[in-house]
Amino acid sequence: MYRKALAGLALGFILSTPAFASAEKAIENAESARQAAIQVGYEWRDTAKLIKKAKELARAGKEQQAVDLAKKAEKQSLDAVAQYQSEKQRFSR
Repeated sequence: MYRKALAGLALGFILSTPAFASAEKAIENAESARQAAIQVGYEWRDTAKLIKKAKELARAGKEQQAVDLAKKAEKQSLDAVAQYQSEKQRFSR
């Protein structure tokens, strides 16, 4: 299950590169990644705040700033899931 989630997150990360970047899509990818981190109980403290700020920037017409923040939030979530996997492996030995 986690492998599928990680594969989906990786695809979302690839699709959020500048060629496909729009604030709406970047925020959607960040929120999807955040949900995966929540599912494993490893959501980081500031991720939701970053997504909220990205939405505000998008509404204000600051597309590139919104995309940048959403990508940062997405990376945090991907890192959170990776941290979960690492800790899970470390403690299952």
